[in-house]
Parts: sequence; structure tokens; C-alpha cells
Amino acid sequence: MKRIRSILSLCLVLTVLLAAAALSGCDKQEKTQQTDAAVQTTVSAVQTTAEAAPATTTAAPDGRTELGEGAHTFYLDVTKSDGTTSSFVIHSDDQYVGEALTGLELIDGELAGYGMYVTTVDGETLDWDTDGMYWAFYVDGAYASTGVDTTPITEGATYALTATKG
Repeated sequence: MKRIRSILSLCLVLTVLLAAAALSGCDKQEKTQQTDAAVQTTVSAVQTTAEAAPATTTAAPDGRTELGEGAHTFYLDVTKSDGTTSSFVIHSDDQYVGEALTGLELIDGELAGYGMYVTTVDGETLDWDTDGMYWAFYVDGAYASTGVDTTPITEGATYALTATKG
């Protein structure tokens, strides 16, 4: 998604530059025709780029949602405070679980004394001070002994983030 946004931003800049170039030194009719042509060229380039860019979100045969691109593959199970679960197949070139999940905007948090304190997972924010809940982090079913930001990605591992009442 970030890649497509970057491409669209670049295309917008190119459109503005082409329009400015078309407007300098031409009469009004020529300016309009050149601007229209420049805009059409840019729109065509954006459409071609968007069609060529691989989708970063797809559905896996096992019902998990596939996210990202990269050489490493791992699994993430999310259990929200209402008990609903979501399962993901994550593809990333990052080295750490937290790095990959933050890059895909699946998690957010704050840096604390022991690393990243995860506050938001898959759109749900928990606040220990308000609701007495936090996101527990598991690696292959066992409570993690490292934080999400310091846990190296292990190929094929299953990580879980579970809304937990303290």
C-alpha cells in the first residue's frame, strides 16, 4: 500500500511539472491541449503501474489473510477483546516480527523501557490504565520471553497477539 501511495505521489508531482511546462510559452489553446495530454499520459502511467504492482492483501486457501511481500513467511493470530479472531499469513523481508507488523500497519505502540509496548492490534486499541487490558504476545503457543520488536522472524512460526485482562 505504501508503495502504491509513493507511486501516486510521484505521478502527481510529474503531472504538476508537465502542466507547468505545457503552460509556459504556448497560446491558450495549445496550453490546454498540452496540459490535457500531459494529464492523460500521467493517468495512463498510474493505471499501468497500479495494474503491474502486486496485491499485498489476498486470501489464502486456509482462510488466512495474506499480507505483505518478502522472503520470510510467518503466521499471526489475533484475538480481540470481544473474542473474535483473525489469522494472517505475513510475508516480509524484515528481520523482526514487530518490524514486519508495524510496516504492514497491523500493530502500533509506544517505546517503553523494555522495548515496544503494543497498544493497537488490527485496529483495536487496549489501554491498561482505562480497561486493565493489554496485548499478550505468544510464539508457537508459548508466552513470549522477548518483546514483539526484539523477536526475530522464524520461518513458518506462528505468533499470536491476544487481548488479555490483567
